[in-house]
Amino acid sequence: MRMNLDAEIALAHRLADAARKEIVPLFRTGVDSEAKGDATPVTIADRNAEEAMRRLIEAEFSADGIHGEEFGVKDGVSGRQWVLDPIDGTTAFLAGRPIFGTLIALLVEGFPVLGMIDQPIAGERWLGIAGQGTTYNGKRVETRRCRELSSASLATTGPQYFSQTEGDIFMMLAAKTDHKRMVMGGDCYNYACLASGHLDIVCEAGLKLHDYAALVPIVEGAGGMMCDWQGEPLHADSDGSVLALGDPARLEDVLEAMGGN
Repeated sequence: MRMNLDAEIALAHRLADAARKEIVPLFRTGVDSEAKGDATPVTIADRNAEEAMRRLIEAEFSADGIHGEEFGVKDGVSGRQWVLDPIDGTTAFLAGRPIFGTLIALLVEGFPVLGMIDQPIAGERWLGIAGQGTTYNGKRVETRRCRELSSASLATTGPQYFSQTEGDIFMMLAAKTDHKRMVMGGDCYNYACLASGHLDIVCEAGLKLHDYAALVPIVEGAGGMMCDWQGEPLHADSDGSVLALGDPARLEDVLEAMGGN
């Protein structure tokens, strides 16, 4: 059923604009970073961008919950939760590579219904809404068809994010795809490229809710699919294993290549 999310869509755009204002002036300025508890880096740009977005949400939808990477969870009473990752790909941001993104999602009863990827340096913005088509800077985009797994391009952020077992499973999949077209690095930008028809498969593990929630409506609204490594839909309690496929017809092939996991 199509949901009326006009007010929420308008807010998502304002959230992304607010994050841009905090991020862009600090890009390639040599900004300092520090390690969080999980050893991943964080900068003042991450924190300022999330604070700006949280203020807007609390002003306009105070009953909604908020789950942010940098400032944790604020419980709500509406059954809805905004999920924020101010800079998905802080390592890329620190390296001066404009392939990071601000992720904004709205979950209803634990399932993503709105997702946005904003790349503030390039001025690129993908928006996905459950039951509607995905747009890139306001124009519809679609994933591409992939007739054979052997011709598929495969992407992941990096092998260092897999455990030994997960890495072995990933390499089983890689062996069945076109290894000459494999992409390493990219964080959320890989999913945006998949939604726009430039990649076929993204495979990752160990992701948190703020890493994947926004991606689901974007990929699925473009004609693709997202699921965990068992082929189950992604939601707030998923285990962090993630597959994105531009062509849903390849799902059985992918799961078989991964050893039936």
